[in-house]
Amino acid sequence: MEVALEHGGDLGAARRLFPDAPQPFVDLSTAINPYPYPVPALPEDVFARLPEPAALERLAAIAAATYGAPSGAHVVAAPGTQILLPLVTGLLPPGRAAVLGPTYAEHVRAAAQAGHRVEEVAALSALQEADLAVVVNPNNPDGRIADRADLLACARGMGAGGLMVVDEAFADVAPAGTSLAGDVERAPIVVLRSFGKFFGLAGLRLGFALASRPLAARLRDALGPWAVSGPAIAIATAALQDRAWAEATHARLAQAVSRLDDVLTGAGLDIVGGTPLFRLVRARSGVALFQHLGHAGIWLRRFADDRLRFGLPGSEADWQRLTAALAAFQA
Repeated sequence: MEVALEHGGDLGAARRLFPDAPQPFVDLSTAINPYPYPVPALPEDVFARLPEPAALERLAAIAAATYGAPSGAHVVAAPGTQILLPLVTGLLPPGRAAVLGPTYAEHVRAAAQAGHRVEEVAALSALQEADLAVVVNPNNPDGRIADRADLLACARGMGAGGLMVVDEAFADVAPAGTSLAGDVERAPIVVLRSFGKFFGLAGLRLGFALASRPLAARLRDALGPWAVSGPAIAIATAALQDRAWAEATHARLAQAVSRLDDVLTGAGLDIVGGTPLFRLVRARSGVALFQHLGHAGIWLRRFADDRLRFGLPGSEADWQRLTAALAAFQA
């Protein structure tokens, strides 16, 4: 069975591929925190009224403080970073785009849609030759982290008018000092940050672009008014300020991914990368393992080279199902 999985989380595809699998599926395909932020009670008017500009400005200021951007004026909120990708790649006229790979496929697609000639490159130094450079840091799916100083040197070494886009979707769980959020006014860089992955609220659809003031203004104009919903603004305003929850969640994720390491290595799998939200493994037969786990009702992200990405199970029952299914696999 050949299966091309462009994105995680499509349980409809899981049911079509494995109609006889036990339900519900254990969805390990998304690399989203399975322990979501507890959504606070919201006043009715956040649903009944259009969002106030002042509320969005406050959220931008809080996001700037959380992520390390120079100010709220450097932050653009949007309904998910997926919406931002074509806008950011369209900040430059069509030219040559280079994506440091292998990585998440949407960056190539977005750059091509913006009219760029796109190629995937294997070395950071090759990005300097492009008009538009894209780096995912930490990388998806292998968790590779590019050194911040190296990224800054690369961005500053690009030609006049060049732009580097750094997708930091998993930077919430990266080592301190990884992010380039504080450098967006000092170098030709746009940083993308995902809210839903770390906070476990992907369905809220919220993401941020961190950019110089002129680029941030262009992105805001492109999005137009009321791009982010009132409930998303209210929930993110509370969540981004909740440092106690964030610290406890970092510890919880560290424990969970350590347990996942034990489960995977105990099953004889070779872990080749990851972050505290996921692990990437290489199996002797990735297709066979993907099929076996699918028939057991466990949904993974599969890649074409026998690599599989495992997110974190969210409950003890899910842990037990994964452990049992791996123990029953015979390559």
